[in-house]
Amino acid sequence: MYAVIKTGGKQYRVSSGETLKIETIPGDVGSAIVLDKVLMVADGDKLSVGKPLLTGASVQATIVSHGRGDKVHIFKMRRRKHYRKSQGHRQNYTEIRIDGISA
Repeated sequence: MYAVIKTGGKQYRVSSGETLKIETIPGDVGSAIVLDKVLMVADGDKLSVGKPLLTGASVQATIVSHGRGDKVHIFKMRRRKHYRKSQGHRQNYTEIRIDGISA
């Protein structure tokens, strides 16, 4: 059984027991959260697709940790113009563990 959820402006394919890193969600480590923006649920041959969301479907998860991703280096340069610009960015994330999917 798996589901497609939407959080943080992105879509994720999740199944029970896996962990994934999503955009930062407020909450303490170890607390339970419910993700209710479910786009699709598949259970074997049975497939339920929302228009755009499934009503009554939810995904239960637990917050495992908060952190920051790897640094992304941005370097801009114009040749022969003496223009160089260097910048870096680290995105915050929340790591969650999927506990269950209810359709």
